[in-house]
Amino acid sequence: EVMAQDFERNIARNVGTSEVAMRTANSDDAIVGINIANVTTSQILMDVYITGAGATDDYYIIKDAPIPVGSALQVLDGGAKIVMQSGDILNVQSDTASSADVWVSVVDAIST
Repeated sequence: EVMAQDFERNIARNVGTSEVAMRTANSDDAIVGINIANVTTSQILMDVYITGAGATDDYYIIKDAPIPVGSALQVLDGGAKIVMQSGDILNVQSDTASSADVWVSVVDAIST
């Protein structure tokens, strides 16, 4: 029996200098895309990291990634995926106030 995959998205506008929790995994989830667009008139630096379930440790996917004016960053490319387990939290943060729009694409509850 083949089960259909549940594709979901998490979006945030004008992410700034405060950490934004984009997704908290409620099962084994696969992040299949993270797009970050610079919506300001100067370069920004972005962090994307996961806080492990039940932990205070942050695990960076990318840190201080420069995104020029008029540009966007695809954090995952070449078919790369990131697996999150229940309770893991995907966070984003910029070095500039109200500077980034973030779109995360996820397969929820990975099935075989």
